[in-house]
Amino acid sequence: MSETTSSSARKRKTPRSVWVTGGVLLAVAVGGGWLIAQRLAPPKEAPRAVAAPSGQASATGRPGGPPAGANRPSTPRGQPVSAGVVQRRDVREWVRSLGTLTAFNTAVVRPKVDGELVAVLFKEGQMVKAGDVLARVDARSFEAQVLQAQGQLAKDSAQLANAQLDLKRYEDLLAKGAIARQQVETQAALVRQLQGTVEAGRAQLGLAQLQRSYTEVRAPIAGRLGLKQADLGALVRSSDPNGLVSITQTHPMAAVFAVPEVQVSELLRNLRAQQPVTVQAWSRDDQEMLATGVVDSTDNAIDTATGTLKVKAALPNRDGRLFPNQFANIRLLLNDLKQSLAVPTAAIQRGAMGTFVYVVGADQKVTPVKVDLLAVEDDWQAVKGALEPGQRVVTDGADRLRNGTLVSVIDPNAAAGRQQP
Repeated sequence: MSETTSSSARKRKTPRSVWVTGGVLLAVAVGGGWLIAQRLAPPKEAPRAVAAPSGQASATGRPGGPPAGANRPSTPRGQPVSAGVVQRRDVREWVRSLGTLTAFNTAVVRPKVDGELVAVLFKEGQMVKAGDVLARVDARSFEAQVLQAQGQLAKDSAQLANAQLDLKRYEDLLAKGAIARQQVETQAALVRQLQGTVEAGRAQLGLAQLQRSYTEVRAPIAGRLGLKQADLGALVRSSDPNGLVSITQTHPMAAVFAVPEVQVSELLRNLRAQQPVTVQAWSRDDQEMLATGVVDSTDNAIDTATGTLKVKAALPNRDGRLFPNQFANIRLLLNDLKQSLAVPTAAIQRGAMGTFVYVVGADQKVTPVKVDLLAVEDDWQAVKGALEPGQRVVTDGADRLRNGTLVSVIDPNAAAGRQQP
């Protein structure tokens, strides 16, 4: 009986001990979580110190000093923008194009008479002057023709001289009434006939001498020789398509390029005003200027396929650096404005009022000012409008502005300096 009672008592005490144990464990868990949260939480800011009266220590510990945080920069007021300055400067407008250098003149040297090539007096690639003897053709047959013409002319001249003497005698006899007038007139006609024969003989002699001179093949223009097309001893003809050699006039050289249709009127206006239009030829990588010249001529029509006008410029080539068919980057000086009002190109805005810029006033408020665009060079745009040198114009951030917007101009150089480590 006692054993049964003690056993039931133990059964009744068991649930109570379980609840106690669970409560202890829960308290331990809550306490541990609170400690972890306290360790991970950020430190609270110290309360701001109030400026102490004169002679008393401030929150920074310095007598009469400013309160903590007093040197912190204030937040900029207004819309942050970047700005440039209106300047007076020379602005040159260049038209860029791709061009090809060509010989100003090209000539194929051909003999004017047929014959054997007996002398070659040039070297390939040589620079020659107009009139230089380049080759000789066998001249013996032409010399014979000259001698024949000289002999015939001498014969005709002698007959003319004899007829003239007879005419003089006949005129004397006619004056004495010894002969009839008809005989004198017949002799005078014979003299005129022989005079014509002598003139024809002189022409034949001149033609023979000219043909003989053609046996010396001369350079028709000055320039650089190409590769020879005929060897010594070859039979050459005036009808040979390749001739003996070709000559390209390389000083000056010609640059052929295209100008867009929208800029043709300005170019033609300069040419009609007899103003030399400067042209520069640059290397393929656009790093070295090869030559500077002027526009020589233009085509007579605009190419409808490309909307461009072909232009030809003359470039000096005294040192021989330029070669025909050489590629070049061409720059044509369309406008040269001296001391014009200029703004950074990034400042130009377009809207309902046309082209304009935002001017930053003394009160840090912007005002749109309409401008007319003139020439542009690199990062500078020449304009015409109500601007003054030294005024600031917005170059970045203008898309968020309106008339009268308050702005804060940011110095990009200072901002870049703060970002550097």
